[in-house]
Amino acid sequence: MAVNSDSAWDLSVNNRNGQLALVVEVKSKLNASPEWAASLRRNIFAHGTFPIAPYFLMVFPDRFYLWTNAEVQLEQSEADYAVDAHSILQPYLERAGVTAEQISGESLELIIASWLGKIIYSQSPEHIDESERWLIDSGLYAAIAGGKFDYKAVA
Repeated sequence: MAVNSDSAWDLSVNNRNGQLALVVEVKSKLNASPEWAASLRRNIFAHGTFPIAPYFLMVFPDRFYLWTNAEVQLEQSEADYAVDAHSILQPYLERAGVTAEQISGESLELIIASWLGKIIYSQSPEHIDESERWLIDSGLYAAIAGGKFDYKAVA
């Protein structure tokens, strides 16, 4: 999934009203510490002219870091949620026949798009697994449910 020059985010999701709700940065690095992720996020915002959304999700094969109220907190700060990604990604990795250590950034991006699509198009949050409870607690589920990928950003 290549991104055109209009948006440098790997993925973005608009809410049901068409407003940007979530931007996602996908990296294939393993064992990224919360401090490392916070520093990378700060550097991205310091050097880019990226559209900013209320939710910012940084995805690694083993961890997800989610910042809420992200458009206000552009300085370096640790994520509001640090999530073990294994239980979320394992079914997708098994179907793809790869491990977290083997997956490329592009393949991980496709998996995240599939996972987000499941959330966006799900009928109700009761189908959310307990390992994904943070989606409800953070408000992200409500923000993107019924929304759409921002396909203008995806080539």
